[in-house]
Amino acid sequence: MQDETLRSHKIFRHKLGEKASNDLEIFHEEDETFYTFVYKTKSGRFLMIVSNSTLSKEYRFLDANNPTGAFQLVEARKRDHEYSVSHYGDYFYIVTNHEAQNFRLMKTPVNQTGIENWQEVIPHRKEVFLDSIELFKKYLVLEERKNGLLQIRILTWDGKEDYYLQFEEPAYTAYVYNNPAFDTTDLRFTYTSMKTPNSVYSFNMETQERQLLKRQEILGGFDSDNYEVERLYATVRDGAKVPISLIYRKGTKKDGNAPLLLYGYGSYGVCIDPYFSSARLSLIDRGFIFAIAHIRGGEEMGRQWYEDGKLLKKNNTFYDFIDCAEFLIAEKYTCTEQLFAEGGSAGGLLMGAVINLRPDLFKGIMAAVPFVDVVTTMLDDSIPLTTGEYDEWGNPNDKTYYEYMLSYSPYDNIEAKNYPAMLVTTGFHDSQVQYWEPAKWVARLRELKTDKNLLLFQTDMSSGHGGASGRFKRHKLTALEFAFLLDQAKK
Repeated sequence: MQDETLRSHKIFRHKLGEKASNDLEIFHEEDETFYTFVYKTKSGRFLMIVSNSTLSKEYRFLDANNPTGAFQLVEARKRDHEYSVSHYGDYFYIVTNHEAQNFRLMKTPVNQTGIENWQEVIPHRKEVFLDSIELFKKYLVLEERKNGLLQIRILTWDGKEDYYLQFEEPAYTAYVYNNPAFDTTDLRFTYTSMKTPNSVYSFNMETQERQLLKRQEILGGFDSDNYEVERLYATVRDGAKVPISLIYRKGTKKDGNAPLLLYGYGSYGVCIDPYFSSARLSLIDRGFIFAIAHIRGGEEMGRQWYEDGKLLKKNNTFYDFIDCAEFLIAEKYTCTEQLFAEGGSAGGLLMGAVINLRPDLFKGIMAAVPFVDVVTTMLDDSIPLTTGEYDEWGNPNDKTYYEYMLSYSPYDNIEAKNYPAMLVTTGFHDSQVQYWEPAKWVARLRELKTDKNLLLFQTDMSSGHGGASGRFKRHKLTALEFAFLLDQAKK
């Protein structure tokens, strides 16, 4: 249940055949920085209630054959402790960051779930981030992240086999798909890259043979061999190496004249993995290079990558993006007169920050549902979801965090100077970044900027934070964005 909180905070038990008004509330998450949900373990034996916040998780479990019983704690919540729970046989298997920044795998008896009973299965590794697990009768499957790329690791419970699936492209996304069957040797996984459409495979973990089951159909004579994918690493100002994934049409000259669209996000530990977009082909076929900067604030390079791009280190996110842009210019992929940038939501904050810092670096900017009035919004704890953001941005009621936010908040740092051409979009019904944030940001830019560059502002009166719904309506915005880019690129 969400009601006016805009967060799921109550769990109810419903008896089939009875009215919803008779539903019994069995859990209420009162901490406004947490939300809650319920699920059933793959084994079918337990129901799980999860309380989740930015930095902490807490699990409760109940025998599914006794749905009217009382849920029991796995391990009580503790700040900075994140864990997830799976079930197999007499044990819960727990992916945890307890004394393990990049997470490790533990197990504990189902009747002794306290942390003092946890036993290590997969140790912590400094260079490898353990993302998730999938349990089978004979196999343990791990999703890991190394050098910014997802990897799928397969082990037998007896320890006799331990290997990784191999992928040929330099930049890709691969993850475990829906695998409801437990007693099977077949693993289903999804693979995609910036030139390979979404593909579902069946992999026989005994014979190590893979079979393509389904691939997204791309009409119009699409041929992936017409495109080139690269993985680059930009050394930024403090010495960190930031991955960049990019795609372009074969034959594109690297002479510094190609238009390039650089995408970034860099918040909440969200990984922006290389992904396929059929719509994007229209832009690439017209000569654009598309690139993703895997900047700090995400978790692509491990947990520390996230820690180094949040709170009082947030400026690393912005500097990384700027340094990646300068790297692409230095390597002759583009030039300042042909360089464009794009980001949405917290990525819109990124756009607002970098144009205040380096407006001369970009020809054009696209900011979607941008979080640009950081200080004002974070000071208003009556806005749903705001208090849950303190772990990401800091609490501005603390002077240290207030002054740091103020130093980068896009709205508060607009100056009388030249800015790039801009397309800003929002949704009237956005509950996460209310429409008035970009509206007042655009108004202030129009008041102070000294250039005559295009500044467009569009408010979709029927959409929210995720954009227009429906199968085709969202492409109207895509068409607007591409029209903006192509118009500016030819000038």
